[in-house]
Amino acid sequence: MRGFAGSTGAVASDRIYVTLPLYHATGGLCALGAALLNGGSVVLRRKFSATHFWPEVVEEGCTMFVYIGELCRYLVNQPPGDDETRHRIRLAFGNGLAPDIWPVMKARFAIPEILEFYGSTEGNVSMFNFDGREGAIGRAPRWLRNRFNIRLVQFDVESETPIRGADGFCRECGPGQVGECIGQIGGDARAEYTGYVDKAASEKKVLRNVFAKGDAWFATGDLMKTDADGYFYFVDRIGDTFRWKGENVSTGEVSERLLACPGVKEVSVYGVEVAGAEGRAGMAGLVVDPDFDVQKFGQTVARDLPAYAQPVFVRILPAINITGTFKPRKMDLVADGYDPGKVKGPLYFRDPKKGYVKVTKGIFDRITTGALKV
Repeated sequence: MRGFAGSTGAVASDRIYVTLPLYHATGGLCALGAALLNGGSVVLRRKFSATHFWPEVVEEGCTMFVYIGELCRYLVNQPPGDDETRHRIRLAFGNGLAPDIWPVMKARFAIPEILEFYGSTEGNVSMFNFDGREGAIGRAPRWLRNRFNIRLVQFDVESETPIRGADGFCRECGPGQVGECIGQIGGDARAEYTGYVDKAASEKKVLRNVFAKGDAWFATGDLMKTDADGYFYFVDRIGDTFRWKGENVSTGEVSERLLACPGVKEVSVYGVEVAGAEGRAGMAGLVVDPDFDVQKFGQTVARDLPAYAQPVFVRILPAINITGTFKPRKMDLVADGYDPGKVKGPLYFRDPKKGYVKVTKGIFDRITTGALKV
């Protein structure tokens, strides 16, 4: 809480608009810490509402608000209104703000500063993007690397384990290379790892003998990459990334591209098993505008994504079910797969010659028997 009381520059006159659940650290610790430890005020809303957001921010004289990434997308998807620029907001802070939404948020809503951060309740890795570099979650320059406990290690998506060399030690990632973010345990209070109530679960998150015998590192479960300047960029959660055609497919990166397609409002990308095929085929659940054209969508996808990352299947959804922290619920979608007997609503298959075509029982049977290659 002290970290956010300082990083936000909050003062007693600040009023922070909080519409996130308080059981989640971003709302219950980060937002409340910034206000209460500096004598400021919290304007608390029971449940997020995109239509009431800006009118309430204006009415309550709020100077800051806290976000989770998808909250910002919902705001951007709303029709323009007068209140969205009549506010007194000086800072928005939170995590998970998508790179494509970042500049739109700042320009359209006239937000002077965005403070993106990274961290987890149980973990020992935390970062702040104080520089405002769009899309970055923080920075740890290589020339200051000994001041940080953060490293990225090469990672095998299929086995979901770090890659180790002949000497048994992990291999650190270079700029642009995607790997798992880990944090060395010990050294100072911020680097300690207390773990979960379940000691066995806590131990599963610890990597040992990573770069030297006897060392211990907390495995965040997050895939990231860095650039030459030492900025860190979130890529995906381990488990959300899957293998297809011998390549790693990041659901986060694919979602970002699909959201730029005409007529697409919301996206949930996941992998589904196909009989006789290695890995998992990409599938996208889309919430779309009434004038959405699946053929034009297919043309954009073919232009903007490599073949292995293009969704093999697409289903149109009335809405995407989300958790209390705005994360898509994918388990039911994965269970439905591409079976037209389970899927309600339009369902498409990317035919190599025809583009996206509707999945009929005949096409489903040909795919499952291997008569139609994916």
